[in-house]
Amino acid sequence: MEGKIPTVSIIIPVYNAESFLARCVDSVLGQEYTDFELLLIDDGSKDRSGALCDAYAASDSRVRVFHKENAGVSAARNQALSEARGTFIQFLDSDDWMTPDSTKLLVRAAEENDCDLVIADFYRVVGERVSRKGDIEEEGVMSPEEFAAHMMESPADYYYGVLWNKLYRRSIIEEHALRMNAEISWCEDFMFNLEYIRFAERITALHAPIYYYVKRKGSLVTTQGTSLSKTIQMKLGVFEYYHNFYKHVLDEEEYEKNRLQLYRFLVDAASDGLVGIPLLPGTKKLGDERAGVSATALAGEGMLSDLYRERKLMQRYLEVAALKNDLTPSEAYLLLCLSHLGGTVNKKELADFAGVSRSALTMQLQKLVLRGLIKMEDIPMPKPVRSKKEKGTEKDETLQKTPEKRVRVTFQPEAEPILRELATVQRDYDETRFAGFEEEDLIQYARLTEKMKRNMQKVLAPVH
Repeated sequence: MEGKIPTVSIIIPVYNAESFLARCVDSVLGQEYTDFELLLIDDGSKDRSGALCDAYAASDSRVRVFHKENAGVSAARNQALSEARGTFIQFLDSDDWMTPDSTKLLVRAAEENDCDLVIADFYRVVGERVSRKGDIEEEGVMSPEEFAAHMMESPADYYYGVLWNKLYRRSIIEEHALRMNAEISWCEDFMFNLEYIRFAERITALHAPIYYYVKRKGSLVTTQGTSLSKTIQMKLGVFEYYHNFYKHVLDEEEYEKNRLQLYRFLVDAASDGLVGIPLLPGTKKLGDERAGVSATALAGEGMLSDLYRERKLMQRYLEVAALKNDLTPSEAYLLLCLSHLGGTVNKKELADFAGVSRSALTMQLQKLVLRGLIKMEDIPMPKPVRSKKEKGTEKDETLQKTPEKRVRVTFQPEAEPILRELATVQRDYDETRFAGFEEEDLIQYARLTEKMKRNMQKVLAPVH
């Protein structure tokens, strides 16, 4: 890592985290996106956390460890920001973990949209239950004013307040000397975000959960031993900061129009709205939120294991596209099948190609039509005719078989963003399969694949 500047600096403050640190760090080192540095800031831990951090640094050159006297999470993050070298900054808490595609999805969203801030959905974990949390449904790039309007609707929402579901551009942080306020112990993350947003010109929301938030932080009074009067003063100070943020972002007319709305922050803050969030509707058993993988089948040999690995890899990338577009994985896969088969399809063949029953196919097609993603039209079929052929001196009339009904499927404009996502799915799938291949390897693979295709076509081609 010494000579190369990483694209992302991932920051984890660590304090007495030995019981869950491995899960967190392993989720970072196992990322599909590999161009990062991991900064572990040991904030004067009294357990084995510091030694664990050093062990990770010894085994992976991307890991950098800093040991310091205990001064709190904000001071730890500030030191990491001063040491970071990446183009982008990503934060984690040591008791949480990331999805394997977290950094890849955040960086891709930032680079493809030329954005200064990416904010993403996340998973809330309570015991063995998990639920998904998001807020912004808007597609594309937002201005700070548009983002602030969303935030005004739910001012004390974790989605906006925390650091770990976002990707930041380090140049903005350094240019404006942005740091956490180590003097306060409530909403310091939120205050950093408010300051950062003032300088971010382009913002986008990633509609895919990329983070597992686990620990429910207790209330300020119980965890920090802070007096009630000091707590109230601290909250009022944060509100004043929040208030001034909107004075800066909104013009005078918009500010006056939304003035009462801003006071919702005080109401939410009074009940510690930023301290924690409950499980949400749609809760699932932890591990069921995404498709699982059998370790035995994954490591297996032979044809069936090969087919299993290919299917699961496609499912992994397809699932993300489905999550981002509020589709089931099977619906996303059906769209992918339709894009491959072209505009005119036979339903029986389509069901076979998609690997679903005819009834399931009909339901999925109807849902895609109702979503406004596709349009279907039956293609009129010619009536069956009788053909005559000579048989001795008599004429034998036979009824020709009616061809299978076909439908014309047209993608609607609303489907275009999803089709672009599906093209990305195919690109990710191929990049993973062909990682480490040289050009000669790819040429040889293409030659052999074509030969195998012809062999299978020879056997499977229908006889007329």
